[in-house]
Order: sequence, then C-alpha cells, then structure tokens
Amino acid sequence: MSEQKPEFNVGKGRAYYFFILFFLVSTVDYLDRMVVTALFPFMKAELGVSDTQLALLVSSIFWSVMAFSVPIAWLMDRWSRTKGVGLFTIAWSLCCAIIGFLKTFPLIFSFRLLMGIGESAYSTGCTALTSAYFPENQRARMNGILTASVPVGAVLGTIGGGIIAETLGWRYAFGIVAIPALIIGLLFFTLRDYKSVDLCKTVDEGVDAGKKVKMKVTDIVKDIFSKPSLVMNFLGFVGNVFVTTSLMTWLPTYFYKLMDKPNMGTASMQTAGIFILAVVGAPIGGIVTDWLRQCGLKRARMVVPAVSSAVAALLLLIAFLLPPGTPQYLALLGMGFFAPWFYGGAATVTQDVVHAGLRSTSYGIANVVQNLLGASLGPIFVGMISDRINLLTALQLLPIFMLLGGVMFFIGSFFYLRDKDRVEKVTLELA
Repeated sequence: MSEQKPEFNVGKGRAYYFFILFFLVSTVDYLDRMVVTALFPFMKAELGVSDTQLALLVSSIFWSVMAFSVPIAWLMDRWSRTKGVGLFTIAWSLCCAIIGFLKTFPLIFSFRLLMGIGESAYSTGCTALTSAYFPENQRARMNGILTASVPVGAVLGTIGGGIIAETLGWRYAFGIVAIPALIIGLLFFTLRDYKSVDLCKTVDEGVDAGKKVKMKVTDIVKDIFSKPSLVMNFLGFVGNVFVTTSLMTWLPTYFYKLMDKPNMGTASMQTAGIFILAVVGAPIGGIVTDWLRQCGLKRARMVVPAVSSAVAALLLLIAFLLPPGTPQYLALLGMGFFAPWFYGGAATVTQDVVHAGLRSTSYGIANVVQNLLGASLGPIFVGMISDRINLLTALQLLPIFMLLGGVMFFIGSFFYLRDKDRVEKVTLELA
C-alpha cells in the first residue's frame, strides 16, 4: 500500500492546486510558442522572409530550451522548483510581449531565443513536483492529463493568432498572449516545495558497504546515462516530438494553401480540430498505461508509448498518401488522438529510474535531447524540403521519425524494470 501514498504529503487540495497551475503554465507555454505559426503568411508578406526563416522562429525557442534546460533544472534541484518556475515564467511573458514592437526579423528571432530561456524552467521543475505530490500508481495518469495542455495551448495559439491577425493585426497577438503567462508565473510563488535532496548514494561493497556517501560528478552522470531504458526513452521522445512539432508548425500553412480563397483563421481551425483530440487522447494514454501496469504489465510505461507511436505513424502515413478531403482529414484526426499517448509513460520514466535529487535534471536532459534532435530540427526539416520540393512531400516523410521513436521505446522497455530497481531509496521532506 505504500505505493499508493505520495512521497510527501501536503494534502490533496494543495496537490491538485499545484497540478492546475502546472496544466495552465504548460498551456500558455504552447500558446505563446505556437501563436507565431498562425501569423506566418502575414509576417512573410511584411518582413519578406522565406519558409525556412519562419520555421526558425519556432525552432529558436526549442534551441534555447535545449541549451538551458539542464543548468536551470540543476539550479532548481538544488534551490527551489516553485520559485524557479515562477521567475522564469514571468521573464518569458515579458519577452513575448516585446516581440510585438520589433520591426526586423533578426530582433524577433533574438527575442524568441530569450523566450525559450524562460520556458526551459517550468517542465523540469513541475515534472519533479508531480512525482512528489502524487502516488506512483497515478503518475502516468497525471502526466497524461498534463499532455492535454500542449494541444490546448497550440489550438488556442493557432486559432487566437489567426483571429487576432485578421482583425487587429499580427503584432497584437504577441502582447495579448503574454498576459496569462505573467499571471500564472506570479501564482507559482504561492506553492509549497520539498527540501532539496542530498545527492548521496549507498556503497554496495567494500569496507564502507551500506554507508551513504556524497555522489561525485561521475556518479551523477552514471546514474543517468548508464541506464539503457532512460537513454532509449530520451530517443523515443525525439521521434515523437520531431513529428508533432512539425505538424503544429506547418499544418496551418498546408491547409491554407489548399483553399480556393485562403483564410488563415479557417486553416488554423482545421489544424485545431486535429490537435484538440489530443485533449482526450493524452489522458487516456496515461490512464491506460497506469491500468495496464496495475494489471501486471510492469513495463507498460514504455510499451504503451511504443505501440501508440507505431499506430500514430501508420495513420499519418495513410493521411498524406490520400488526396485532400474527408478521408485524409479523418486519418489526421486519428493520428491526433494517438500521438500524445506516449507522454504519460515516457515522462514518468524520466523520474522512475533516477535518484530523487536528480529528477528535474533528468527531465531537463530529456528536454535537451528532444529539442536538439526533435523539436528544433523538425520544423526546419519540413521548411527546407518545402522550399526545395513542396510541403506535401515534406509531410509524407514524417511518419518515419515517429515509427523510429516507437522502436526506441520498445527496446528500452526490456531494461526498464532492472534500471528502476537500481534507484537509490530517498525520503522527501516538506520545505
């Protein structure tokens, strides 16, 4: 029954208050990231930039997240997760608002980079807090529910950006979407945190066997990178994020180009219809993962991502082999439902198989890997193929990457239980 209890008890009310804030900050993160995709035609006309340059405005944030996730996660593991998330969220909201006043592409690109620094904090700190606030048998479910915030934010960004651009002008969109992030950043200062965990390990053999000793840098690196399940989990993230970020970036433009009378508001709505299904699919993926684990499939946190990635890849392949129309759109809707199933289990694995004092850092590394090889490269890959051939050809290549992600999860699943058993047992205390 010990598995049914959270690692430190602040009461269910406070736990769910935290989770609501986590959901909201993740929502506005993707709102602020993806609003730019609905503004592409307007920015291209005014700034005279290429599709590849527009893709850089999306990838720039992921590059910053990649560069700063680990150092910021390390800071929060050693200092405060709640204060760190609050400060960096306020910072990114201000950068987003400033972009609306900038006149040149290099300046806009620079402030998108600064936004990414701020956005690199919340997911690492909050993922660690989720593992502390909720029992182990609920973590995939909670992380799955959290994943629904990504399509909610992306949908609000694409719909809201398109509507604002058509009515007020594209520059107003950046200032309007920055306001919620500022408010939520302030609310994070009302949360309770747990004390920073000493990085110690138990000596396995020799005269000091059974004693706790301070972990060295080599011990920390080994705790993370010597575990095949975690490394394969990181690479599984890459394949899925490469595809989903590319689709969120380029589907509005794809639908826009298909119209007899192009309208970005309508194109954004079509894209939103696909990703809104993730609001249902993501929680179901987490619930199924926890349920299968309780039914005896102990590797469910990696097996479910493997299977769901393969299913989503197949549906995506079918969609872009079909001509534009209702059958294609239905296949894309199916892909939108299954694509986020991987996250509930995969995010939980980053916490399951590492020392409790390295949980933010572990998810920070997941952020680095998925942004370096996935989110930052995906939109550029599609933009470059679009410039050289056409957009449809670029989109037809995406299922390959999602399928490879599923293969990585499947390989990692065979090592998961052994790696989990090797984790140092630590008791968390309320700060």
